[in-house]
Amino acid sequence: MIFARINGINMHLRVSGAADSRAVVLSNSLGTDARIWDAVIERLSDRYRVISYDQRGHGLSDAPSAPYRLDDHVADLEGLADFLGLAEFALAGVSVGGLIAQGFALRNAHRLKALILCDTAARIGDDATWNSRIAAIRANGIGSISDAIMARWFGPQFRAEHAADYAGWRNMLERSPVEGYIGTCAALRDADLRGQVGSIGLRTLVVVGEHDQSTPPEVVRATAELLPNTRFEIMAGVGHIPSIEQPERLVELMLNYFREVGYV
Repeated sequence: MIFARINGINMHLRVSGAADSRAVVLSNSLGTDARIWDAVIERLSDRYRVISYDQRGHGLSDAPSAPYRLDDHVADLEGLADFLGLAEFALAGVSVGGLIAQGFALRNAHRLKALILCDTAARIGDDATWNSRIAAIRANGIGSISDAIMARWFGPQFRAEHAADYAGWRNMLERSPVEGYIGTCAALRDADLRGQVGSIGLRTLVVVGEHDQSTPPEVVRATAELLPNTRFEIMAGVGHIPSIEQPERLVELMLNYFREVGYV
């Protein structure tokens, strides 16, 4: 567990694996924290140096007052990479973490050797959806909409067969800092990279869960088609957070992709 002062806020990050191994950075989704990557880290850290972190407003990182911008999140990731002395690395992000990864790639193509976008898009949702969610949380808290969010996150098999895990991840969501959650909702509301992502020339792995209701397969595919050099995969039986539901399959896809682009 490491804390770093980045862009005026304290940020929490974790580093696993040998210091001389090639680096993989993992960025979390809205309403979660770095723990969603634990099963992936367990499977990668014997061969890579794996860095996970809590975005601003999430987990153990500071939650400054809303709203946030996508540029704030990208600058935080740039600061973390500088703090760790990462000249080049692989980057994987899920949901808003994937949007941050796209923004980072647009500004820092020279630092990326591999890019993995999970259950994300160049534009996620619309102004009305995000404004409605912000208003609901301001009025009644995250718990008032957690049932709806959880149904969008996880596929039906996971909900049926992993009741204790499902309840635990709900706890994580409901205990998210309100300012951090709505601050990042504002960043999602205002971000639209559809006119820019076509300039990302790096071979990119794009993954989506079959049952994802937050960024459905057709939405993720539309972004994959904007990128000039992609490999697109639909994960059967999975919702919005594949690192929780099927980490072994996600790691298999990641390792195959790393071999494909020579990041081994």
